[in-house]
Amino acid sequence: MIEITYFGHSSFLVKVAGKKILFDPFISPNEKASHIDISSISADYVLISHGHEDHVADAEKITKSSDAMLVSNYEIAVWFAGKGVKNYHPMNHGGSKVFDFGKVKYVNAVHSSTLPDGSSGGNPGGFVIQHEAGTFYYAGDTALTYDMKLIGEEYKIDFAFLPIGDNFTMGIHDAIKAADFVGTKKIIAMHYGTFPFIEIDLETAKKAAESAGKELIIINIGDSVSL
Repeated sequence: MIEITYFGHSSFLVKVAGKKILFDPFISPNEKASHIDISSISADYVLISHGHEDHVADAEKITKSSDAMLVSNYEIAVWFAGKGVKNYHPMNHGGSKVFDFGKVKYVNAVHSSTLPDGSSGGNPGGFVIQHEAGTFYYAGDTALTYDMKLIGEEYKIDFAFLPIGDNFTMGIHDAIKAADFVGTKKIIAMHYGTFPFIEIDLETAKKAAESAGKELIIINIGDSVSL
């Protein structure tokens, strides 16, 4: 069992093998996460999928306050190094790295990636995390892509964090196909409802997932689940 806490948008804290991994922290600018005190959040690792503000906003502060290791593609890792983040590890597509909680592979995503000051964020990606109790996939912001089939061929994915908000990323129907491609029945919903562009009907999404034999897991901001 691993514990997952949702901080809104695409930000999750996942406790794996005694370590805390924070994904794409966009918390303090998010009005829907206004009850979350980021000073109370500590992490051992901060994983960044791409450079957009709604995925990196609190990364510098939390990384520095926690002395966490920031893991992302080369461009993003070096950009944060330039902002004084001393503990970082750069990756790129197809590469893997073993950390003390497990093995991370940086995989393809189809999206865009520009950092808040206009610097290049490199190419967007996602992460496959292998740990002592299993394997999960964090897709980041992405369209449905046939490359996801390769993940399903290589790994036994227990659950996947997938965007469902449509407009900028996959919607629920493509997320269901993505879950098929990677070989999981459990979808943890992300990247929905934060802005008007990505407001969706969650009940409709749940019914679509159920009809396809998938479990769509919706976590309230600030709540935790164990899987």
